[in-house]
Amino acid sequence: MEKSIISEGKTTNEAIENGLKKLNVSRDKVDIKVLENEVKRSFFSILAPRIVKVELTVKENKEETNSKVKKEIVLSTEEQEKAIKNIDKFLKEFFKSINENVKYEFNSTDSYINVNIENENLGFLIGYRGETLYSFQNILTAVAGKGIENKIRVILDIQGYKEKREKTLEELAEKVAKTVIKTRKPIKLEPMEAYERKIIHSKLQQNPKVETVSVGEEPHRRIVVSLKHK
Repeated sequence: MEKSIISEGKTTNEAIENGLKKLNVSRDKVDIKVLENEVKRSFFSILAPRIVKVELTVKENKEETNSKVKKEIVLSTEEQEKAIKNIDKFLKEFFKSINENVKYEFNSTDSYINVNIENENLGFLIGYRGETLYSFQNILTAVAGKGIENKIRVILDIQGYKEKREKTLEELAEKVAKTVIKTRKPIKLEPMEAYERKIIHSKLQQNPKVETVSVGEEPHRRIVVSLKHK
């Protein structure tokens, strides 16, 4: 089976479907990158047939990848306690340096450490659409793993931001789906974190009339919502 091909069609969906047939795989088994779409047309090509080019790349075997990840992230009770101590020490020093009395709590499993911070004055740690929050989460991940062999995964939330953001994204998904069905035209959303794209994909997965696909490269990867190709 080919690992990557370039496919053409009159629309993005048609180009994708043509490529899927050649690869003999389903849409969830490939990464899709739009190389040339029907909107980008010069004056000299206006009379030429509309052509969309997409690159389809078959994804790696996720079962094998996931099994490796699971083997790496199995934390003992001692490792969980050490990771929490590392984070706790860092947060105490950090909040002391900015003169904030902040409450936070930890919940841990053998896969990750969950950190919940409650303080109304920490909006600056959330940032625009959570960008700062995710960066701070990466810092805590590095801090947590100090002196620990296993890979540590830290999930951070501040003032319930992620739950609120999830509801906002689900509402956005429904609104966009209705617009796509009404106008019969695809809509490309703004770039999002992988975590946020997953929420959109999951929300519209059961919608019988629309489909979603991620296009572009990180950190500018985004979702396109379009009518299902019949």
